[in-house]
Amino acid sequence: MSLRLERLLAIDAAIRGGGYPSVTVFMRRFEVSERTVRGDLAFMRARFNAPLRYDRLNGGYFYTDTTWVLPNFFVTEGELLAFFLSVELTRRYLGTAFETPLRKMVDLLASSLPDALQIDLSALTQHYTFQPGATVGADATLLMTLFECMRERWPIDMTYLTASTGERKQRVIEPYQLFNVRGDWQVVAFDHRRQGVRQFAVSRIETWTVLRAKRFVRDPGFSVVEYLSTGFLAERGDQAVEIEVWFDTYQARYMRGREFHPSQHIEEHDDGSLTVRLSSGALDEVRRWVMSFGRHAKVIVPASLAAEIAAEAAEVVRLYTQDENS
Repeated sequence: MSLRLERLLAIDAAIRGGGYPSVTVFMRRFEVSERTVRGDLAFMRARFNAPLRYDRLNGGYFYTDTTWVLPNFFVTEGELLAFFLSVELTRRYLGTAFETPLRKMVDLLASSLPDALQIDLSALTQHYTFQPGATVGADATLLMTLFECMRERWPIDMTYLTASTGERKQRVIEPYQLFNVRGDWQVVAFDHRRQGVRQFAVSRIETWTVLRAKRFVRDPGFSVVEYLSTGFLAERGDQAVEIEVWFDTYQARYMRGREFHPSQHIEEHDDGSLTVRLSSGALDEVRRWVMSFGRHAKVIVPASLAAEIAAEAAEVVRLYTQDENS
């Protein structure tokens, strides 16, 4: 806690005690100059709207409104830094429409800090850089609409582009939950067409209309934690299976300390390699994940997934060698 913050808390307690403390009393107590004490009192008036008044008869200060309290949202420099970093992440994963109000809040918090805790927010950008990768920009209006519909229990009629088929279809959904994976937003919702809970990529919702005529009733037995537990990254699987992936010594150095799935367990081997075990039903996503490591990773279990990757690898080889053979 900064020295000034300590003084503000002590000044507030003394005045609230009803003893009409004076500037001289505070100077002696804190061993500071008259200018410092008067600066603290001015700070309380300007920043916190403290109802301070000097009583000439009693020679000290009191509150004209005894119900007023010192704001309890003091933050440390570290907390302000964490909030600033959240703004930077928001700009990259939500879009600039969400950036402006958050930056205003950062500035407000910064202005309320005692001088000893002031930090230069613009200077922080010189030391922190984010490389989010190939993320899909989120429509700020749509995200807010989905949030409103989750809160108010309103269905949404939407035009949705299905990536696997390239088809555009009308769907009516009841949104339950938003989640972000690798910068891409997904909405978990009850799908009227499929009569079950499904997930949809927010970036592929092209048009939408909020159906406010009737509120939906959320399934009380639905658990987003349980729903996502059988998935992997952005894909959900219906039936979880045990998966074992071996990583060689080279890749193992980059795998340690990382959590790819809540169910994962890592087994270290004497030669420096390791095996990651997890349970998931999203085998297509796991297949893509494993193949991203090239020759440094190999699926051990299930055998069917290992066979799929072997077949895919063979097609990759064929793709790169067909020109040489033609």
